[in-house]
Amino acid sequence: MKTVTQRLLTYVKHNTTSDFNSATYPSTRTQLHFADYLVKECREIGLVDISVDQNGYVMATLPETVPGAPVIGFIAHMDTSPDAKGDGIMPNIVEQYDGGNIPLNNISISPEEFPILQNYIGDTLITSDGTTLLGADDKAGIAEILTAMDYLKRHPEIPHGKIRIAFTPDEEIGRGVDYFSVEDFGADFAYTVDGGELGELQYENFNAARAIIHISGKNVHPGTAKNIMINATLLGTEIAALLPEKEIPAKTDGYEGFFHLCSFQGTVSSATLTYIIRDFDNNTFEHRKNMLQMIVDRKKNQYPNAISLEIRDEYYNMSSCIEEHMSIVGLAKEAMEFCGVSPIIRPIRGGTDGARLSYMSLPCPNLFTGGHNFHGPYEFIPVSSMNKAVKTIIKIAEMGRNLDFKKKL
Repeated sequence: MKTVTQRLLTYVKHNTTSDFNSATYPSTRTQLHFADYLVKECREIGLVDISVDQNGYVMATLPETVPGAPVIGFIAHMDTSPDAKGDGIMPNIVEQYDGGNIPLNNISISPEEFPILQNYIGDTLITSDGTTLLGADDKAGIAEILTAMDYLKRHPEIPHGKIRIAFTPDEEIGRGVDYFSVEDFGADFAYTVDGGELGELQYENFNAARAIIHISGKNVHPGTAKNIMINATLLGTEIAALLPEKEIPAKTDGYEGFFHLCSFQGTVSSATLTYIIRDFDNNTFEHRKNMLQMIVDRKKNQYPNAISLEIRDEYYNMSSCIEEHMSIVGLAKEAMEFCGVSPIIRPIRGGTDGARLSYMSLPCPNLFTGGHNFHGPYEFIPVSSMNKAVKTIIKIAEMGRNLDFKKKL
């Protein structure tokens, strides 16, 4: 039986970076190649009803050993974030971490900057080589789900209902379940295995929108530009400066929302600003979108026909859907505690496929993978946390057979 570590070290070698600017689905063909690989993994384990469609969705079934139990799903995503380099990943293994700096190429992961490292002294940590992200988000989730399914297949004495698993593309760019069929998946409820540190259990997430501001400038020779030139890049900085300076990711936490300038590309002639807007509260979320619209309208009055704004909602806070089914949160909490994991119930300062699936009538809280510092070269994951994630999935499957779950239509 492959260990969860062996699976992760293999999976991260597959380049599956998603591409927000792509018009295809999935956004990169490499995700389809990885999907085919995961189909082979499912076959090796002995799962049934294995499928992969033209959109890259991989689904499979672990048959029940107890008839009549709720059908539980476990879901993880195949793509890695385009925020950092995701090809050529060379995993670095730190055995018996000593509590000091972890030197990598050109950077180091230090306990001064990341105090959480002190929790893992003596553990085995997996990092990248410092030039890429690691890809534990969410290949650790995939490795944990498949390792748990492998264990359950090899131990039919463990009672459980039917288990459905799915691996999705393009979660990192907000398109993970654009073509996901809840009906074909056939679970009563599910969990995404896409969280961070050991013990995370989440059923609240940001409301999310993406905003794109296009600016058309007027470029003339700077020596004769008075009262003529419109510098698109300069105008972009003026718009950015009008947003609240403390309501950015680097200065917010907990339930505080933000505006995040993801990219700014510009010349005198044209500029494009891409923002993501996040807030837990529905009313404040709408206020943030309205604020950006008012700022752009103000600048439009100064520079007619020079600016356009597109705002698109991406996903919403799943809490209103999950609160009708808190028994599935309780199931995960009890399973964690049985496995010696202290549940950390807090909101996701981001989103998951589960947020959208919950609005598609598949209640879907989020479980920890054990990883830290996703989306960049400082990413790392402790092996002990991955092993506990595997045990938690197994225990949810076992304990879930007794859950009196009624899906509300």
